[in-house]
Amino acid sequence: MEWIANPSVGEWLREQLDEDYGTMHGVVPHGYPAYARVFHPAVVRSLPDRAVPTHQEWERLAPDEQARLVGLFVDEPTTWAETAAAFGTTLHPLAQWQRLVRTPPEEDWRTRVAPDGREFTAPIDGELDVDALAAVATHLVTHTHTPDAGYAALWEGTGGLVGYLGESPSRAFFIVGEDPNHEAMLNRSTHDPFNNVFRKPSWQEGILSREISEGPRLQLPGRDHVLFSVPPRLFADPEWVLDVPWRDRIAEEHGFQASAQGPSIIWPEDRSWVVVTEVDFDSTVVAGSAELIRAICADERLEALPIAEGADLGWHGDEVNR
Repeated sequence: MEWIANPSVGEWLREQLDEDYGTMHGVVPHGYPAYARVFHPAVVRSLPDRAVPTHQEWERLAPDEQARLVGLFVDEPTTWAETAAAFGTTLHPLAQWQRLVRTPPEEDWRTRVAPDGREFTAPIDGELDVDALAAVATHLVTHTHTPDAGYAALWEGTGGLVGYLGESPSRAFFIVGEDPNHEAMLNRSTHDPFNNVFRKPSWQEGILSREISEGPRLQLPGRDHVLFSVPPRLFADPEWVLDVPWRDRIAEEHGFQASAQGPSIIWPEDRSWVVVTEVDFDSTVVAGSAELIRAICADERLEALPIAEGADLGWHGDEVNR
């Protein structure tokens, strides 16, 4: 696995993408026999024997009652199908989360309380969790002639991935303590970049090296990506985060668990399929053979449905749950 300094190996994607985002083909290539939408898991919060308080109800609770309830909350992953059942809506290939949870106009769709009192939180955009990606990859490797040769493209805009010339780091790791001198130091380090207008830009380290950070990008409509050679077989193992060159070792040095940004695009050398996890999508799209799509949609570890070429995955694409 290594960084690809010449991203021309990915230019074929640009030729199969639309310049606008009218359909999914602003990010997903045209021309494949079949497509599947893999729904990212959501989160459901419940309380034993009572409904989860609404925001207004929570604000009216005394601090000690809030603290007591926090200890009783149970958060679990949930499916879009379970969410639809709770809100009396319909899961279908073009379902949109804000319609699935019956969000009134101008209200926040990210967290909604169902009629049964459970609170549902929207899926994470732009990130297919490692277990789901591993499940998808078990099918991918059996539907390509090059399971040991392929590519992974990472959107450059994820915070902390690439370094840059600037006055402050792209992210900071704060450890909360009781030392007032330490707190004062943190306050100075936080505010100095805004107060000291004469500070000269310096290189701010990212997860990737300076050579990669300043190197060429795979330029696709609306998105630039850092490109790596990665065998597709790697992603079939949920521990792939330990092996990829973009592993976030900086966060690990600050006590965080091993992690790595999920790829935005994966494809094998023979281009038999493409996996796209667009940063603004709450689902991942797989393009490939009809056999591959049937296998993914039949996998009980995944929540996936087939979609047609040209599908509208935008907010207004859900004509069923209006």
